[in-house]
Amino acid sequence: MKDDGGYAALGRYLTLAISLPASSLAGYGLGYWLDGAFGTHFLKYVLLGLGTVGGFMQLLRGLNK
Repeated sequence: MKDDGGYAALGRYLTLAISLPASSLAGYGLGYWLDGAFGTHFLKYVLLGLGTVGGFMQLLRGLNK
């Protein structure tokens, strides 16, 4: 892969920086919606945790490239 200098590194690290909060937010949003649909109050926290774990896994996977 050709390295285009600083812009390639900037893009790579910005992607990694956004992936963790985005996956956490997506998990919380889906859990919030499912809580409203099923009348529960715990799914948003469960899916927030799963989204955060998934975000950390993606972060570690990206840093090891």
